[in-house]
Amino acid sequence: MNYKNKDFVEKLIQQHSATLVRFLARRMKSREDAEDIAQATFMRLYTLDDPGELSNAKAFLFQVAANLSIDQLRRKTLHQNYLDREGVKIAGDCSAGLSNFFEHIPLEREMEAKDTLHFIYQSLGSLSQNPRQAFILNRAKGMTYGEIAEQMGVSVSSVEKYILEALKHLRGALEASDNSSVK
Repeated sequence: MNYKNKDFVEKLIQQHSATLVRFLARRMKSREDAEDIAQATFMRLYTLDDPGELSNAKAFLFQVAANLSIDQLRRKTLHQNYLDREGVKIAGDCSAGLSNFFEHIPLEREMEAKDTLHFIYQSLGSLSQNPRQAFILNRAKGMTYGEIAEQMGVSVSSVEKYILEALKHLRGALEASDNSSVK
């Protein structure tokens, strides 16, 4: 990290951090995400070769933050699209019909589901701690991303990344299992 910019960055933090976080919170609809992006923005300023060349440091600061927020929103959209595509999101109004649906599942289908669930729990064992914990808290305990972030002491975006990592890991493990059973 380039500490020659330390005074420059600290001055910007003092002058603009509260305003920057408010600006980002309006865009992101989450104070935690706004704080994470603001921190990432200030960290990027440390990497500037010559901050003295900036004609308007505040404008540059806000532009970098806006770009990072757009990236974050894009990642959230991609993540949600992935979840929607994979069918892991069940509408709340469908949950009443689910109990009736589960009563009429054939025994072999129920056994398949139990085997798959057992395989998923085994596969989770090879994941690192944070993705495994976030996935289990969300899927098994029904906790929201915000609740998980608070419990784990991380940002909501970190929880999203952990769950996405777990989903990718499980999909890969299931595909590998399906491929090996076909051979």
